[in-house]
This record gives sequence, C-alpha cells and structure tokens, in this order.
Amino acid sequence: MESQTLNLIPLDREARAALPTPEAARHLNRAQQTLRLWAMRENGPIRPIRINGRLAWPVSELRKLLNVAAA
Repeated sequence: MESQTLNLIPLDREARAALPTPEAARHLNRAQQTLRLWAMRENGPIRPIRINGRLAWPVSELRKLLNVAAA
C-alpha cells in the first residue's frame, strides 16, 4: 500500500465548501472507511454530499462537529 501525505489546511482557514473523504477523515481522526460506512448507513454524525457518485464532506458540518470557528 502506498503512503500518501496530505497537507491539510486548518478548518478555520478552509475556503472550499466540501472536502473529499481522505481529507475529512484526517480532520476527524478516523479511517476513510469509517466515513464511507457513515455515508452508506446514513448513521454518522455528519452526512456527505454526493457529487457524481463521489462523497464530499461539508466543511461547515466538520467545523460544527469539531467546534472550530471560521476565520
């Protein structure tokens, strides 16, 4: 398995409306598969947006969940 390094932008400075699963998982300190299970079962603390079959996790919901104020 190939190791990838993500350069995360702090959520308080994030300008995008939604993040892909790998970045959202890193912010939440969870495995990517956990987020995919939340999406499939619709039972997680946040729900993703589905864009052309891909999951996008709303930054506003991530901020609320992690108690991070926007800059």
